[in-house]
Amino acid sequence: MHIYLPIAEVSVNAFLLLGLGGMVGVLSGMFGVGGGFLMTPLLFFIGIPPAVAVATEANQIVASSFSGVLAHLKRKTVDLKMGTVLLVGGLVGAAFGVVLFNYLKSMGQVDLLVKLCYVVFLGIIGGLMFIESLNAIRRARNPGALSVPKRRQRTWVHAMPFKMRFRTSGLYISVIPPLIVGVAVGVLAAIMGVGGGFIMVPAMIYLLGMPTKVVVGTSLFQIIFVTGFTTLLHATTNYTVDMALAVLLLVGGVIGAQIGTRIGVKLKAEQLRILLAMMVLLVCGKLALDLLLQPGELYSLGATGGH
Repeated sequence: MHIYLPIAEVSVNAFLLLGLGGMVGVLSGMFGVGGGFLMTPLLFFIGIPPAVAVATEANQIVASSFSGVLAHLKRKTVDLKMGTVLLVGGLVGAAFGVVLFNYLKSMGQVDLLVKLCYVVFLGIIGGLMFIESLNAIRRARNPGALSVPKRRQRTWVHAMPFKMRFRTSGLYISVIPPLIVGVAVGVLAAIMGVGGGFIMVPAMIYLLGMPTKVVVGTSLFQIIFVTGFTTLLHATTNYTVDMALAVLLLVGGVIGAQIGTRIGVKLKAEQLRILLAMMVLLVCGKLALDLLLQPGELYSLGATGGH
């Protein structure tokens, strides 16, 4: 069942889109990531133009994250105060990111930038997560070997001014690091169509020292608003949000997120992380290959254009 996507100007199988949305929804429920960093490249692979994929994907993340947050709010694993600080940074970053995106689009460089950003980010994140997960699995098998001393948590983050108490996370830290994390995630949301969970979650655990159980819910809470804001900006300044595409991804995503949240509870954290790391590296590899193999395809496009 093929449907024509008016903004993307391609026709795609509707069930393929539902399936992709569902798969990414499952991931967002399991890992607390918006799933955009996998979905956007997958959309490139099925022929959606990068500018449309980025703007529309931001839209779909809003829904799957909202669905995920509801589950976390019930369990009281969302730090709303921390989420709000991250959000302020995120909105500033998103506004800046969309301005940059539009500037590059006017120069015709946006598709290449988006793909390059993905290759770099997915490569770094996937690699780091893979190594970290392997170490965690080793520690789990050999518990006596490496027990990390807890007192090492006083870092430069704690020495900064403008401290605030975050009761849900049990933290008393400066608001500057969460604001910076928020800004970085906002810029990425605008340029790459991602919720930024894949950067936010590690940053919240390792940089801010938040307990893992509140990280996922808090990350999703912030993602909803930042990606919602990004979608609005893209829709009003770029006109690159394809509603038909968004709705199909949305339906799949919401159903998938509920399933993912249930699966996530059953699997061990280390197993989850290593699975996610492998998927990230796979997508990164495929994108890098596509960028390297591009010239051959450009000639064939030129040939078909002549008919």
